[in-house]
Amino acid sequence: MSIKVSDFILQRLREWDVEHVFAYPGDGINGLLAAWGRADDKPRFVQSRHEEMSALQAVGYAKFSGRVGVCAATSGPGAIHLLNGLYDAKLDHVPVVAIVGQTNRSAMGGSYQQEVDLLSLYKDVASDYCEMVTVPEQLPNVIDRAMRTAYAKRTVTAVIVPADVQELDYSPPAHAFKMVPSSLGSPSYAPVPAAGDLARAAAVLNEGEKVAVLIGQGARGARAEVEALADLLGAGVAKALLGKDALPDDLPYVTGAIGLLGTRPSYEMMRDCDTLLVVGSSFPYSQFLPEFGRARAVQIDIDPFMVGLRYPFEVNLVGDAQETLKALLPQLKRKKHGSWRKKIEKDAARWWQVMERRADVDADPVNPECVVHTLDALLPDDVMLSADSGSAANWYARHLRMRGTMRGSLSGTLATMGPGVPYAIGAKFAHPGRPAVAIVGDGAMQMNGMAELITAAKYYGDWEDPRLVVAVLNNQDLNQVTWEMRAMSGAPQFLPSQALPDVRYADFARSIGLGGVRVEEPGGVETAWKQALTADRPFVIDFRTDPAVPPIPPHADLDQIEATAASILKGDSDRAGMVRQGLKAKIQEILPGRGHSRRGDEGA
Repeated sequence: MSIKVSDFILQRLREWDVEHVFAYPGDGINGLLAAWGRADDKPRFVQSRHEEMSALQAVGYAKFSGRVGVCAATSGPGAIHLLNGLYDAKLDHVPVVAIVGQTNRSAMGGSYQQEVDLLSLYKDVASDYCEMVTVPEQLPNVIDRAMRTAYAKRTVTAVIVPADVQELDYSPPAHAFKMVPSSLGSPSYAPVPAAGDLARAAAVLNEGEKVAVLIGQGARGARAEVEALADLLGAGVAKALLGKDALPDDLPYVTGAIGLLGTRPSYEMMRDCDTLLVVGSSFPYSQFLPEFGRARAVQIDIDPFMVGLRYPFEVNLVGDAQETLKALLPQLKRKKHGSWRKKIEKDAARWWQVMERRADVDADPVNPECVVHTLDALLPDDVMLSADSGSAANWYARHLRMRGTMRGSLSGTLATMGPGVPYAIGAKFAHPGRPAVAIVGDGAMQMNGMAELITAAKYYGDWEDPRLVVAVLNNQDLNQVTWEMRAMSGAPQFLPSQALPDVRYADFARSIGLGGVRVEEPGGVETAWKQALTADRPFVIDFRTDPAVPPIPPHADLDQIEATAASILKGDSDRAGMVRQGLKAKIQEILPGRGHSRRGDEGA
């Protein structure tokens, strides 16, 4: 019995153990949709509200499962809509395969409806592999190479299938000239650097007296080895945001996040260290790394194209993080845990006290730091966390401590708005028995999060654990940009661009059968979290938060904080008095004993 090309595509995806395809229908993939019907919806077609959300759900699925995320869309506008989510995957080194439709071959070049030059359009985002199927005999090679390349290079690949090709009878490649057969499988491998390179790296690390370690998502599989290395070298460990879940925060020498959204202990450790080891991270902000010439440095990364990019590393080790560290550890000399390590641990412990005090600062009506800090103690040890871009990412980075088997992610390199809710949905399909929490701003919620609540309502009955909590930080402001304007340009809030309407997010959630509650005073924060975390369905908490709580950078001093607050006087007069008079006093209150330093050494 013959099968169609569309049937074979789904069959081959099943043979690659693909269980979900995040997609939106359209006539450019009608052949595939019919094949899904014949295949009893295997792999499962997960319908979003928008193709960009399909791509972001595939990214979330891939990030939280470690497997390739697959998304699909129709020709023309559908394929275009996928792009933002696909770029999120590409820039964060996440394996995603896009399958997109195209107009019939006979119409190509004729300016036909929805005809877009998809090979050119996808040339950048799927630069490692992008191919159009024009005859059945190209399969299975094209599917296999797309899957294998996505896995091997942790990137985006694309397969374009014209509508008429989907309907052709499938015939495999023959043992003939100019036909390319294929086989399944993506063999695992774990490269290790050459012995000489390992010896040079060990020498640098052994000679250092103040060793700092920075880890990213590439170190996630090397938790035990990173812990052993930190113990041997008496080092502290900072984490890039994509590596937030690579090491628990309850280890006393873990200083938390690094960068503008990072912690003061991470900033000071990088400032004062004499030796730096970077493992599995391409953290781009070199101003938060040691000053050039101050520290010797070693990098470990599995991608030879990503080494040596961010800092003048003395030794670059290309290899799998876990296997490279296993080979490196026997060559390291144990250092005494002296004043360097003790200071790191003291500073890290004090930082969490500062976070608690900042969460206790009065605000109007609710302090967003209180919202996220309160969640920290209530999180299940197996929770999957997502955060949206914007000020929500600040509080996710600083107030939530990873422990147990917690996982977390956000849009790291692209920093796009809107992935918080679709990431959480993708995570729930990856692990339907685990709870998920998304922390999003009201801008992202209005952009696309509300629509994706409909997706959660459609599917949550199939999840073993139905809990998916969406916390909306509703401050009626595009807050991150507002603060960036004040801090970088000295400009007041420009209301036509920044102000957002107040939306009753919890009411909307309840209207589609989900749970929801609105919180307008601090006393309701903990109760709302507990209600959401014990709900029998997805739950939205609409937190009315104060837009005047600043996301203070880790290297700021009190002069900078006061100047930023003072800039509000230029156009935000209703709030200006409180902010101008009270902010500096509040910062001093939560940093008792800290002096006033123009160098930033003693700031927030």
